[in-house]
Amino acid sequence: MGLYLKDIFAAIAVVFNAIPMAVFSLSYGFAAFPTALGFIVGGFGMALTHQIAPISLQAESIVLAGTISHDRNERLNIIFYSGIVMAVLGFCGVLTKTMDFIGPCILNAMLAGVGLMLAKAGFDMIKQDKFVSAVSMASALIVYFATNDLIWTIAFSVILSTIAHLVRTKVTGDAGNMLEIDMSKEKLIPLKLTCNMHIVRSVLAVCTLQIGGNIAYATITAGIAGETANVDAITVYSGLADSASAFFGGGPVEAIISGTAAAPHPILAGIMLAAIVAAIFLTRTITRIAKYIPAETISGFLFVLGAFAVFPQDATAALTEDPVVGGCVIIVTSFSDPFIGMVSGIALKYALMFLGGM
Repeated sequence: MGLYLKDIFAAIAVVFNAIPMAVFSLSYGFAAFPTALGFIVGGFGMALTHQIAPISLQAESIVLAGTISHDRNERLNIIFYSGIVMAVLGFCGVLTKTMDFIGPCILNAMLAGVGLMLAKAGFDMIKQDKFVSAVSMASALIVYFATNDLIWTIAFSVILSTIAHLVRTKVTGDAGNMLEIDMSKEKLIPLKLTCNMHIVRSVLAVCTLQIGGNIAYATITAGIAGETANVDAITVYSGLADSASAFFGGGPVEAIISGTAAAPHPILAGIMLAAIVAAIFLTRTITRIAKYIPAETISGFLFVLGAFAVFPQDATAALTEDPVVGGCVIIVTSFSDPFIGMVSGIALKYALMFLGGM
């Protein structure tokens, strides 16, 4: 019985990570209610494939989809098509081959570029609410450098900045930049499918990010449990979860580094995580919670995640292997998107090989 209690505690701990991410997702126009479908698909995917890596709301995908799209409908189309493409890639077993083709230098450089994007997204939130963002930033930096733990970082920074926001509201009556929830979107509304060249390019960008994320995060999560991840299988159910969520207005759900992997029964813990979050979304509890948690509470975590957890490690790996190609991909990715960064890296890599052989 004690072992199963540990599974429950592990699942609940990761749920606390999903809640502020859900508020962040709502700030980009994604609806919570249909996102529950993604968690349901992800839970069934874990059970059917016996994989340890669960899926959840991922900051990288939310930021990328939110910043490269022009409006909500385009954003949802990008996630929907990306999910289909990723599921097909995973089903055909080409994910590992794709990574072998582009090489670890370009992959790490793309992830480093996304790290810069995350840090910028967090820093830009200061313009929206200086007070809440300042508390979030300060607490995130202190907790991260004290613990070197991202789960504690997001928990403390979100809780402390939320408390600061509530105290400010009580004392001054200033509610700040509160997130307005459009409840008309909190139901299953079929997506208006559309396609243009910008959506195609954006889908390629999101897929490029997700390929790297699935390989990195799923491998790390499985490693916590002393297991080996089947990245293609995880990509299939995360892709299907994305499409199911986005088709009805929900946000992107991807593989994450999850503490459920450390539970006695990691697959069970991951399924419970999916079930709990789905229940929170289906009952619309998250929309009530979101009224008290400003989106800016996530700013410190985004900055720390991008600037200290993602960028240094991936940038070092890329620049150590090839400083010219790696540096190019990091810069291009941070100013555009991962797909353009990948293309620039491949072009530069083979151009240098050609010139070197002359």
